[in-house]
Amino acid sequence: PLQVIIELVNTNASCADLSGYAIYLWHCDAVGRYSMYSSGVTHQNYLRGVQPTDSSGVASFTTIFPGCYSGRMPHIHFEVYRSTTTATNWNNKLRTSQLCFPSDANTAVYATSGYGSSASNNNAISLATDGIFSDGYSTQLVTITGSVSAGYVARLKVGISA
Repeated sequence: PLQVIIELVNTNASCADLSGYAIYLWHCDAVGRYSMYSSGVTHQNYLRGVQPTDSSGVASFTTIFPGCYSGRMPHIHFEVYRSTTTATNWNNKLRTSQLCFPSDANTAVYATSGYGSSASNNNAISLATDGIFSDGYSTQLVTITGSVSAGYVARLKVGISA
């Protein structure tokens, strides 16, 4: 299990919390498939969701650790919207980004069963060679706590100019 906690702050106002915004988050399953897009799961909708930010600018998602498919480091996509009402159309997004994980968490998760070829895919790439994260990932790397047996909590503070 993985809990993803994203804190949204306003970079134009001394990083004040942004409450009432919405975050749409999605990622691949344990074997690297995206619901609605990957072969065999185009008619399924899972590992996707929208959460509003609370009075502290925090949105929380309960999910699983994403798999690692060939050519990409494990990651989770997200988009920021002004509200849950505007999150119904991707044209309304304010920002799009991805978050990534420390390599020790990836290695620990992929040593367990159920993650298919994630271990070998993860060993074949690094954040420095990933086509998205290779230009810098310091603001996208989560702080993670927990373990395989207890589950993980991943936190990321995301700043936008609002």
